[in-house]
Order: sequence, then C-alpha cells, then structure tokens
Amino acid sequence: MLRTLLRRRKKMLTIEDVTVTDRPEVHRAVSAAALGNMMEWFDFGVYAYMAATLGKVFFPSGSSGAQVIAAFATFAAAFVVRPLGGLVFGPLGDRIGRQRVLAATMIMMAVSTFAVGLLPGYATVGVAAPVLLLVCRLVQGFSTGGEYAGATTYIAEYAPDERRGFLGSWLDFGTFVGYALGSGLVTVLTAALGTDGLTDWGWRLPFLVAGPLGLIGLYMRMRLEETPAFRAEAESEADLAHAEEGRQSGHGRLKEIFTGHWQAVLICMGLVVVYNVTNYVVTSYLPTFMTETLGQNPTTAQLLVLATMVLVALTITTVGRRSDTWGRRPLFMTGSAALVALAVPALLLIRAGGALLPALGCFMLGLLLVVFAGTSAATLPALFPTRMRYGALSVSYNISVSLFGGTTPLVVSALLESTGNKMIPAYYLMGAGVIGFFSAFFLHETAGKPLRGSGPMVETPEQAHQLVARSRAEAGRRARNVWMHLRHPGRHRHHGER
Repeated sequence: MLRTLLRRRKKMLTIEDVTVTDRPEVHRAVSAAALGNMMEWFDFGVYAYMAATLGKVFFPSGSSGAQVIAAFATFAAAFVVRPLGGLVFGPLGDRIGRQRVLAATMIMMAVSTFAVGLLPGYATVGVAAPVLLLVCRLVQGFSTGGEYAGATTYIAEYAPDERRGFLGSWLDFGTFVGYALGSGLVTVLTAALGTDGLTDWGWRLPFLVAGPLGLIGLYMRMRLEETPAFRAEAESEADLAHAEEGRQSGHGRLKEIFTGHWQAVLICMGLVVVYNVTNYVVTSYLPTFMTETLGQNPTTAQLLVLATMVLVALTITTVGRRSDTWGRRPLFMTGSAALVALAVPALLLIRAGGALLPALGCFMLGLLLVVFAGTSAATLPALFPTRMRYGALSVSYNISVSLFGGTTPLVVSALLESTGNKMIPAYYLMGAGVIGFFSAFFLHETAGKPLRGSGPMVETPEQAHQLVARSRAEAGRRARNVWMHLRHPGRHRHHGER
C-alpha cells in the first residue's frame, strides 16, 4: 500500500501528456517565422551598409562623422520604442495567440520599410525629410518589439524537445540570410551605380524590395496554425480563468513578470546583451568603422562583412544542433569567455592593412557571434512558462536590446569620435562578454527538456511510448528507493558511513 502511495505521490506521465508533432506543420512554422526575421534583417543590413549614404541624403549639413552619427541615431531611435512594442504585442500574443500577432507585426514592418524608399530627401523638403525617416523607423521599431520574441516563442512551442536548438537556429539563419541579402544588394548597387548614383536615387531600391517580401511573409504566416502549447493552455479552464484575470489587469501581469520571474528576466537580458552587442558590432558597425574610420575601400569592407555573414549562416544550424547535445549553458559560457579573450586580437587584425588579415579578424568575430546566434532562439523562450512566455520574453528582450543592442553603433561611434581610440569596439565587446558569462553561469540547462508549463514534445508515437515507459520506470525506481529507506533506515545509514 505504501509503495502504491509513493508511486502516485507525483502525477504519472501518460501518453495524453505527450505531444507528437506534425513534421510538415513544424516545417511550415519554422519557415514562416524565419522569413519574417529575414525581412526584418534585410532592412537592418540595408540601413547599416548605407549609413553614410543616408547621412548625406537626410543629414547633409556637418562633417562626414556627424552625418554617420546622425544616421545611426535614427537607427537607434527605432530601439527606443521596441520595449513599448513588446509591452503591447507580447501580452497580446499570450491572450489572443501567437499567430495573429506575428501576422500583424509582419504587415507593419513591410509597410514602414517600403515607405522609407518613397521618402523625399533633405534637398527636397528640408527638415521634414529626417523627421519622416524617424517616423518610419519608429514604426519599424514598434513592430519589431513583437517580432523576434514572438517568432522564437512560436518555433520553441512547435519544436520537439530533442531538436529545439536545431529548429530554433533556423530563425537566426533567416536573420543572417536577410542581412546578407540586404548588404549584398547594397554592395551590387554601389559597384553598379557608384557613390553619386547611390546617393541620388539608388538608395531607394533596397527599401522598395521590402514590399513584395512582406506580402510573401504575410501569406505564409496567415496559413499557420496556433502552437500546440498555446492551444493546450487555452483548453484548460483554470488557465482560461487566469487569462481573464490578466485581461482585467495588465499591470498585474507585468508585476508578476518582474516579481515572480525576476531571475529569469535578468538572465534573459544578460544573454541578450552579449548576443546583440556582438551582432550589432559585426553587422551594423563594422562596415562604417572600416570605411569611415580606417579608410578602407568601401567595396572591400562590404565584401568582408558580407562574407562573414555568409560564414555565420553556413554554420549556425550546426551550432543549433550541437546545443541539443552539448547544452545551451556550456555554449553561452564558452562563447562569452572567448569574446573577452579574442575581441582585441580580432580588432587588431581588422585594423591591419590589406585584405587577408582584416578577413581573419572579421571571421573570428563571426564565429564568436554564431555561438550566441545558434543557441539563443532555443534558450530564451525556455526561461518562462507558457501562459506568459510571449509577454515576458518580449519585455525582457526588448528592454535589453534597446539599452545595449541597438544603441551599440551609436555609442561606439560617439566614444570613438570623442576619444579617438580605435580599440573602443573591442573594449565594448569585452564588456558584453563579461555580462554574458555571468548570465550563463546562472542559467539552468534546458536542452532536451520540456518547456516550462508544457508537456513533453516528441516527433513520433514510438518516441512518446518510450518516454512514458521510461518515466514510469524512473518513478518506480524512486518509489522503491524511498520504500527501502523507510523499511530499513539503519542499513542505508550504516552503508553511507562506510
């Protein structure tokens, strides 16, 4: 009798508790989420590579350094409103569903990016031109506040537990493919039109491409189903009652995020810092640093950073797959420590003359970046429970990106302009590496485990039956150990003393 009670002390895992994923549906979910991220970073790549050109078009007065800072200030302005977008879209995604919110962010992103390509320049409408550019960037930032957190949540809630790292890495694969496409298009236009042609009218073309891309992404997202985890949550009467309470008190839900899950929030923000500072230094700041500060040939600099993005894209899914076997925590800790150790050598190589040594420096930073990029999409959603995952991740992610990620090009440019120290980017990377290491130190390993608040997810019915059988065997073994301890306490104590 006692053994039966011990066996039932914890709810037994049943076959109904295990979700068997539908492979074609998972592939559609991953593709649609990655396409949205690809479009977002297509815009980022275009803007980063054309910062100097946009400075001439929208901020013609002042030195070239001041124009770059003004262009990056407008770039950073989009990140100011990202937390607001996260506050709106995140909790909304927890209430009405992930799929609807992701479709809405796709529409806003496509329209605002397309509109940039239609804007008049400063020579035509004066000060209204940079104001209109700022408005478009703010809309982009607001929509992006719900994009990455929603996309990572969507993929994580669809992916089998044993493959969450690999499938999640395809989201950031879309990120770097989008960046490479955007920067590659700018490189081709620069070579074909020259600096004057790009400044006169060619800068518009990459932004106008966002319109058709947005329509394709919207079509794919409208065909998606809601995630299994969200559907299961919505079917629970207790959770529905809690969700109703959340609708009545948005402040209460936000308070719960920062009081009941403050440790997860801090860990999330720290991991986002090391990923995004590295990301924005490599993708958004390096092209301008190499051309405006180091005086390197623009085409050479663009090709080097573009090749780095291709390297990241080619290796990112391998890192994601390795995170499923090695674990997320070891990868984040190793990558952060390596960033602290290698940031200065990498920048010294980039500052060297020629093409070979700068290429080695760029590739070194790219391989450090891919460690974080291939792991983040599976790590961050697992920090929070299902019923508040979208909202908590949106708030944590966007606050961190706004303070430390998107402002990186602006802060580094300003520090370099004021100090004249060309090693500032390396020191900034080292600081981010320290933050990332300590954040990863407190991270609980989640590789191969169910998401918080959700049951196990597997790929086949056979795996589901094996999981239930293994769970029951482990429960029986635990119950037997407790029974033996209660029946023969002295024997276990003496055995331990020996």
